[in-house]
Amino acid sequence: MNLLDMKGRHAVITGAATGLGFAIAQRMLASGARVTIWDRDVAGMANAAEQLRQGQLGAVVNTVQVDVTSHASVVQATAQTTSLADVDVLVNSAGITGPNVKVWDYPVDAWKQVFDVNVHGLFHCCRELGAHMKARNYGRIVNIASVAGKDGNPNASAYSASKAAVIGLTKSLGKELADTGVRVNCVTPAAVKTAIFDQMTPEHIQFMLSKIPMARFGEPEEVAAMVTWLSTEECSFSTGAVFDLSGGRSTY
Repeated sequence: MNLLDMKGRHAVITGAATGLGFAIAQRMLASGARVTIWDRDVAGMANAAEQLRQGQLGAVVNTVQVDVTSHASVVQATAQTTSLADVDVLVNSAGITGPNVKVWDYPVDAWKQVFDVNVHGLFHCCRELGAHMKARNYGRIVNIASVAGKDGNPNASAYSASKAAVIGLTKSLGKELADTGVRVNCVTPAAVKTAIFDQMTPEHIQFMLSKIPMARFGEPEEVAAMVTWLSTEECSFSTGAVFDLSGGRSTY
């Protein structure tokens, strides 16, 4: 494992009780950061925090319960978190897939829920912690998008559209903060086998695999490595950018 310098940095990772967020927290702790997990699942956060502390000697891991779909909840979580320490890094990892159905069969409530979590929740976090970083003239924001936001997956219209929105928001915010010390980027993984697969049909999982030239799913640790580099001070001249982790599926 390459050593990435996160010493003295404080990272907030949403949805880090499981999946990609958890793997990112592991890598950042190994690189010297302290981590605050934002999640709705109190028990899940407590379990994740204990695992992270056991896995990394001296790890500083805090947990803050937050519903990212609620702006008021994010405002409160920001105040609670920044009272612990200034925030240097925000990784927006919380997300849901929604059902795998055609557009004409897509439940309206499910469509709204996907956007509430994947887009509105991410906006709330970028709005509050982005302002905090701007005031300090330093920060790194990394948004977890998806190759589906570039290509559009059939039977996953809400997920694809929401991740396209994440890419667009990343580009806009990156340009808005380009004259500051805050950098904003996103990553677009192809399918990575985590608990989020539980929200998908077997047919959709096989479809995603069939699109990857490397003929395998990504590993959470591979995503965590790139996200962690994007969160370092060394990532100084990239902003509003999209970094692929697609096994050759997306080459543009």
